[in-house]
Amino acid sequence: MAHHSGDSSKPDRNLALELVRATEAAALAASKWMGRGNPNAGDQAAVEAMRLILSEVDMDGVVVIGEGEKDAAPMLYNGERLGNGLGIQVDIAVDPIDGTRLLSVGGAGSISVVGLAERGKMFKPCTFYMDKIVVGPECVGVIDIEAPPAANIRAVARAKGMPISAVTVCILDRPRHQKLIEKVRATGARVKLISDGDISGALQTAIPDSGVDILMGIGGTPEGVITAAAMRCLGGEIQGKLWPRDDAEREQAQSQCNLDEILTTEKLCGGDNVFFAATGITTGELLAGVHYSGNIARTFSLVMRSKSGTVRYIESRHRLDKLRTFSQVTYVD
Repeated sequence: MAHHSGDSSKPDRNLALELVRATEAAALAASKWMGRGNPNAGDQAAVEAMRLILSEVDMDGVVVIGEGEKDAAPMLYNGERLGNGLGIQVDIAVDPIDGTRLLSVGGAGSISVVGLAERGKMFKPCTFYMDKIVVGPECVGVIDIEAPPAANIRAVARAKGMPISAVTVCILDRPRHQKLIEKVRATGARVKLISDGDISGALQTAIPDSGVDILMGIGGTPEGVITAAAMRCLGGEIQGKLWPRDDAEREQAQSQCNLDEILTTEKLCGGDNVFFAATGITTGELLAGVHYSGNIARTFSLVMRSKSGTVRYIESRHRLDKLRTFSQVTYVD
């Protein structure tokens, strides 16, 4: 069935399979900057490549989670229109590189991510950071972001039928988490500190045999919304509370948001149809990175849809002589 402009019909095809071309293009473009010590150049390459593909997709999209405000981010800024305008009306969340610093130093685990939801169903951040807790499908309904870490760890251990000493809690390695880390260690649970990329860490809680059971701590609010899109597809749960950095941000946020509200998975990313795609840039525990061999680049992606709950792993082989390139932009057919 053809969708025309202004038709708000529910999406009846798997848009995630089109989104993965955008994350592949961003990953290929960014991968050339691996370990070259220039995070801005890598990010710019990924942004341009992703934007090029997304502009062709059959959708009438608005960027809700982007690279920032228009002045600071010339492309993929919050409020930018994407797609060819012919399809369904959607909210878009993009993170062309989750783990920009990781890419610039050649570290493990940077990924490129896009999430999509029906128009008006994605939370618009009013603070830069949020406190969050994320768990996989077995633990939905047992966590409470306002409870002490020990209570949540006990609840997850019970739900998963494992001793507390086997529970692994993923936390961003930041000075602000010193007390949280001490509290988690005091329970006897295992702690996995990550340097960057909490989307990747959060996704691992809902992927079987990843070895991560809970993600806790304060990270980016935009990443929280993207994580919620993934959890809608994976059947996991995120709870968040906005975390203003200072009094000025608190005052500004209070006029737009209820800072006491517990932001549920549905509140962060609602609607019946959520799509998600991620492609590895540098090899990590979630996805392998872009791998070059002769004239071939291989990419490894994760593609999901909430309606069907289908999770696909896609390995693609790209012939380097066939990739269309505009300036720095690698274009995936």
